[in-house]
Formats: sequence, C-alpha cells, structure tokens
Amino acid sequence: MNKTFNLLFYVKKSKTNSEGQSPIYMRITIDGKICEISTKRHILPTRWNSQSQKVAGSSEESRSINFYLKSLEQKVYDTYHQMIRDKETPTCEALKNKLIGKDDCKRTLIPIFNDHNNRMKKLIGQEFAQGTLERYNITLQHTQQFLKWKYNTTDIDILKIDLAFLNDFEFYLRTEKSCSNNTAVKYVKKNFGKIIRNCIANGWITKDPFLNYKSSFDEVTRTFLTEEEIEKLFNKDFKNERLSQVRYIFLFSCFTGLAYIDTQNLTHKNIRVGLDGNKWIFTNRQKTKTASNIPLLPQAEEIIKKYRNHPTCLNNGKLLPILSNQKMNCYLKEIADLCEIDKELTYHIARHTSATTITLSNGVPIESVSKMLGHKNIKTTQHYAKILDQKVSEDMSNLKMVFKNKGKMEI
Repeated sequence: MNKTFNLLFYVKKSKTNSEGQSPIYMRITIDGKICEISTKRHILPTRWNSQSQKVAGSSEESRSINFYLKSLEQKVYDTYHQMIRDKETPTCEALKNKLIGKDDCKRTLIPIFNDHNNRMKKLIGQEFAQGTLERYNITLQHTQQFLKWKYNTTDIDILKIDLAFLNDFEFYLRTEKSCSNNTAVKYVKKNFGKIIRNCIANGWITKDPFLNYKSSFDEVTRTFLTEEEIEKLFNKDFKNERLSQVRYIFLFSCFTGLAYIDTQNLTHKNIRVGLDGNKWIFTNRQKTKTASNIPLLPQAEEIIKKYRNHPTCLNNGKLLPILSNQKMNCYLKEIADLCEIDKELTYHIARHTSATTITLSNGVPIESVSKMLGHKNIKTTQHYAKILDQKVSEDMSNLKMVFKNKGKMEI
C-alpha cells in the first residue's frame, strides 16, 4: 500500500483568543488530502518556531508543550501503521476519527445493506420490481448467516471486506447453501457486488475487493419453442376456456417478445400507428425503463381483437385478460402436456421463442431483435436469441449461390 503521508504542527493565528494566544494545530496529509486536528494547546504566536515546529525557549511550559507534541506525533505514526497492519485504508478521515476517539463511527456492512434494501423497497413499481427486492433480501440473509458461520459475528467493518472474504462467501453459498455456480456467482458478483460498488462510489472504500475476483457464470441453454411446437399451440382445441386464454396470451408474447409484466401493463393506448403506417406497440420495459417499440405481427393483432370485449379488459382497461404470473405458469405446464410438448413451459419462454424462432431464424437482424426486446446491450440479446443450425444452413446455401453466380474461385 503506497501512501504519501505527512505530519505538520503549526499555530493557527486566525483563532487567536482575547489573551493573544493562538491554538497549535496538527495537519495530516495523506495522498494529497488534508485534515486538521487541534492539539488543545495555546501559545503566543511569537513563541512558535515554525521551522522546528515547536515552542521556542527552555521554560517549563515550553518543555511541557514540546514533550506533549512529540508524544502526539508518535501516537499519530503508531495509529497510522497499526491501520496498515490491520489492513484498513488509512485515509485522513479514518485516521482522524481514531485519534479523536470517533472510531465508533466506522461504517459496517449490515446497516449499509439494510439501507440499500429499504431504499429499494420504497421504489418498487417506479425503478425496481418486487422480485428484484426479494433477491437482495435473500442475499442479505445469506450474508448475515455467512458472517455468523465464518467469523461468529453479526457485522463487519466494510474496510475488512477483501478478496478472501468474497471467495469464502462464494464457498459458503456453494457448500452450506447448496447453490449452483450461477446462483452463487449472482449473489456474490451482482447483488453483493452492488453494495460494494455503492461503498466505493461514496468513498467509504478505496480499493475494490472484486478486482481479482475470478468466478464467472456458466452459459445456460435457453429453452424456446420450435415452429412445430408453436403450431401445436395454435391448433390445439382446448375444451377449457381458461387454458385457451392462457395459450393465446402466451402466443401473443411469442409474437411480440414482451415479458410477462410488460404484457400485463399494456393498454390500448400502447397501440399506435408507426412510421410505416401499420400498428405498433409502444411501451417501456418495467425492468430497464428502456423503450420497446414493436411492429404488430398479424397473429398478435388477431389475439388483441379476440379479447377486445373481454369483461376483464373492459373493467380494468388492459389490452389482454392476463392472469397472475404464477397461475399462467401453472396452466402452461398443463398446456404443454396436452399439446405433447416435452418442455417445462413457463411464460418467459415466450420471450426466448420470439427472439429465436420468430425473428432471428426468419432473417430479422439481431440489432433489430435487440431493439424490439428493449435490451440495452446486444450481448443480452445473444443470451436470448440462438442462431439455429437450420438458419446457418440457409445462410450458407445463399452464400453458395452467390459464389456460383459469380463463377469465381472454382478449382
């Protein structure tokens, strides 16, 4: 830890009292940042030797003050080096707090984590979803249990969180909590990592403990429906109207790429004429607040017309009579069985199906797919949309025709 450290004693003439005496101050400088501490000693400014930083003369008072200043200087250096030995970051503020007995104001992890979650709770529906808060609450619970398991304590100074802490936390999640690789890494890197990033942004931590953290996510194979499976859903004659309704709303998301919550929030005001003269969906994703503008395919438009006069839609002004996410997923599992689709069907699969089978496999560029899905980063789209072998075959067949027509590069 390379730190520039300097200590200076001086007389502060701007605070001269009625008796003409000025206080002696101690100025600490660490990496260019300065803090000042009063020594609680006063002298006449004429008696101060600024070059030697002590009181001039050999009187009993001079010797007493100079001895005190020397002892204080030693205390500063001892405290500074002790902080380094304790792997604390010796900032001006932290060193000053220790010297004046305010070390109890040091910041600890759990109150910071609680404050983050409490703030997030107040922003549910505005900036965050309920599910996001639940993940941070679970991460907080895991953190508290880890502190008890590893350190037999209920809290820890944030300055003591280092790479070893992170690796031990991940090990705890994998072993004691039986978390999979991706779940453990998500708790540590994403959720716990946000708390640490907030601490760094506020200047409470100067060194990022994640700097050499190496764990990464395993690639997950995303489930999506094929064209044949989509046809099965369209053509199945359900005797139960509720199953039929769930089927059509799921298919609506397959042909629009909208997530459950964004589909649930749709009203007729979201349907407007686009620049091409056709109907589009204009909305903002609840999760990311990014725009998601989607041209309506005929299949999706027909589903909207089908439920235009549904009692639920008329009563709440929504575009579709969508059930709760839990009920939708429950019915979708039953629908998959009835349609002989050997996949664990959930509502979110519709979004992957839209990205892969409906758009990308039919020649829609991934940049357009990304914009319609409302992704901020095209890498996110690549996790959703998979280029199928069939699409690769078609693209290469087209390339073969290009070479054939050019009549070049023949052996």
